[in-house]
Amino acid sequence: MIEPSHLKIMVALHEKGTLIQAADSLCLTQSALSHQIRYLEKKLNVKLWQRYGRRLRLTPAGELLLKVAQQVMPTLTQTEMTLKAMGEGLQGLLRIGVECYPCHEWLTQVVAQFLQTQANIDIDIIRRFQFSGVNGLLNHQVDLLITPDFIDNKNLHLQRLFDYEQVLVVPIDHVLANNEYIHPEQLSNETLITFPIDRERLDIFHLFLWPANIEPKVHKQIESLAIMLQMVEHQRGVCVLPEWLANSYSQQYQVKKMRLGKVGIFKTLYAAIKKEDKNIPYIDAFIKLGIENAV
Repeated sequence: MIEPSHLKIMVALHEKGTLIQAADSLCLTQSALSHQIRYLEKKLNVKLWQRYGRRLRLTPAGELLLKVAQQVMPTLTQTEMTLKAMGEGLQGLLRIGVECYPCHEWLTQVVAQFLQTQANIDIDIIRRFQFSGVNGLLNHQVDLLITPDFIDNKNLHLQRLFDYEQVLVVPIDHVLANNEYIHPEQLSNETLITFPIDRERLDIFHLFLWPANIEPKVHKQIESLAIMLQMVEHQRGVCVLPEWLANSYSQQYQVKKMRLGKVGIFKTLYAAIKKEDKNIPYIDAFIKLGIENAV
């Protein structure tokens, strides 16, 4: 079997021209290099070099092996450098799973800064799972999970990014717009618009409506934030958003944010990673940027 060391010999002899210079470049003695040349020729059962005085000239078989070496060695060298960099956390692919529909603008800002500071790291964003986000982490399908859910798993490390409040967004002239805060029963006659997430995972249901045994009159799911806000503005329903997101769009649409309940609904956005990945520099860098860009 041809080994990388054999290919290195071919390249060194071609570039240096003499046995002595090639041996020096490979950190070998002349006799050690001569032994390896004889071993390789015996192993392949073909003559690779012919001597012309102090210099070596490749045979046709040697020319073929040199061509292969010149093609393969740069790839092997680059691969070794890349693997070394990945092992040191200097190069790689960061696969981010996102279980937070409203986080697009915040995530876009964080990713932009990350790509500017981490030139050798690529990012892949995975927004929808055919598996749970936790399983995605544990099965190595994602490297980092952005989630509003607290995860208690001994194999995962959970890092708080920032806290936020969930608010109801209504048209500015809505009947509820003058209330100090919203009671669950006040939504029983409303069309509630949410992102396409299972109801069990929507805070408005499991933290606000269901504890009071209340259902909205109609529940619609819309993926586009812009369309959602347009529908609210035109009296087609109400929606729930993180307060920071509602604030950022309050000037574009004729809508008003309302507190859900007297004390409000407060959540935390987390970054979850595998515990063994805590010391990977570029993952740590992304989490730090996420905290610095708290909204």
